[in-house]
This record gives sequence, structure tokens and C-alpha cells, in this order.
Amino acid sequence: MHLVEHTGAAVTPLRTQPIPCYNVFTMKIRKAIIPVAGMGTRFLPAAKAQPKEMLAVVDKPVIQYIVEEAVASGIEEIIFVTAIGKRAIEDHFDRNFELEYRLEQKKKMEALKEIQKIGKLAKIAFVRQTKPLGDGHAILSALPFVEKHEPVAILFGDDIIDGKIPALKQLIDVYNAYESPVIALQKVPKKDVSNYGVIGGKKMKDGSWQIDRFVEKPSVAEAPSDLIVIGRYIITPEIMAMLPKVSAGKDGEIRLADAFAAYLASGKSLYGCQFDGTRYDCGSKLGFVKAQIELGLKHKDIGADLKKYLKTLT
Repeated sequence: MHLVEHTGAAVTPLRTQPIPCYNVFTMKIRKAIIPVAGMGTRFLPAAKAQPKEMLAVVDKPVIQYIVEEAVASGIEEIIFVTAIGKRAIEDHFDRNFELEYRLEQKKKMEALKEIQKIGKLAKIAFVRQTKPLGDGHAILSALPFVEKHEPVAILFGDDIIDGKIPALKQLIDVYNAYESPVIALQKVPKKDVSNYGVIGGKKMKDGSWQIDRFVEKPSVAEAPSDLIVIGRYIITPEIMAMLPKVSAGKDGEIRLADAFAAYLASGKSLYGCQFDGTRYDCGSKLGFVKAQIELGLKHKDIGADLKKYLKTLT
């Protein structure tokens, strides 16, 4: 595991050897950026002394579910964008030799295997976002770890998506088909669209969407569809090149959504993947509780007992 904390000085990318000149669209998507620099104010006081991404759903922190999705989708290298107070995430994905030793001494081999597996999921680096200037700024903080010619996956740290095929893998398949940036989409009741970014466009024969509009938190009357944007993306070098030129909003923050809007305005194609799977918004208290219950019901150790217990509730 490669641990780096970036505070503004020059950073050496994970991959330092010379890179052959490939067409960007023939390259496998190997890297993912996971921004986890948010304060988690909706989970206070639980998030006061630990990152909200480290809150456990059954027996794993939210962030581990997200990393496992990335790895199951073929991702080999992960760049976390962190902030002050997020050290627990670094420790979680590092080895804990004392814990491993104690588990081995007590012959708790299954638990030992689970703990050792975490540190071997992928090559991992950490970069510090120096100021809370938006999700676009967080992604810019990670770009020293990404070669200029390669596409990269983005996964935000709030959503667990449970499905037979990893959600990110579904996005990668759409990217491979169209060789353009891809956004994860979910259908919601029309009355809820004002809480999200919403897309407009046309549905393709394979079920993906060719996006021609990107509207942030529209009114119900102005929403171009009932398809909202979820925190999974594939971005290309063109999007990365646009990000430094995106103007900050009134709140002083740089938004990835504005880079997508600029990309569309330049006449380029942007695609959406309406993924198969159940999304749990673990950035909200209700979504977090739903994840506990529904994923708990699937858990091999407690699923049956939890189901019996739930039947006793009125």
C-alpha cells in the first residue's frame, strides 16, 4: 500500500515509469478517485470524532463497501481525497500488525483473513484537499496521481449500491461502448427531483442515455426528466482539462457538474448509465438505517435472526 499525504507540495504519481503512447479510448480504466473530505454534519454527533465514511453498516464501514465495488469493477489504484479528521480512513486500509498478531494467537483465522484482505484490495494513495472548495476542487487535488492521457472513475463516499453487477462496472461498460464521459443515473419520483442534479436526453437502444442537458436542482416543472445524477462517474482527460477553468460558484466552490455543463456546451457527447442495483444514500440518516436493515438481512451471520426480529415489530 502506498500512503501519501499531499499538502500542496509536488506529488509523485503512483505510477512513475514511462507510459507508452496509447489512444486514450483503448485504455483500461485502472484508477478511481474517491473524495472523502466532507465534514459529515448530517451525522453529528456521531461524525464529531470519526469520519462519517467510517460509520459501520452491519460490520463494515461505508467506505469499504465503495472500495470493494471499485475493485470488483476492475479498479487497481485508488486515490482518496481527504481532509483534517479523516486519518481513520487511512488506518483502516493500512495493515494493523498488532491486531493481526493477536487474532493469530487466538486462532481467530476467519477474522484474521478478513482483516488482511482489506490491506490488499488495491494500491491506495491519500491526498489532502487543502480547502473545502467543492467536489471539482477535490478531484483537481487528485489529478497529480492520474496520467494526463487516461480516463478515471469517480466514486463519492455516501452511496452504497448493492447489485449483482457492480454499478461502476456498468458505467465502465457504457464508457467502453461510447468512448465518452459517463454519469450514473437513477429514476426517482418526479416530486423529488428538486433535491438533485437532473439530466435530459434520449435513451439509446442498449438502455444507456445520451445526455443533452444537465440541470442542478430544478423545480418539478422545469425538470427535463425524472433521472437524477448519482455519485459515480467516468471522466476523460477532456473533462480533467476543463476542471481548472471552471469558475467557482457564489459559494466559492468548484463543481464537477459545471465541468459537465461546459463539456455539453462545447458540443461533445456525454452519456448516462441507469444502473441496475439498490442504492442506499448513506449520507442521509434514513438511507443509512435502510442500508443497515436490508444489508443486515443478507448477512450470513445475522440475516435469519434479524428477519425473525423484524417480524416481531408492529
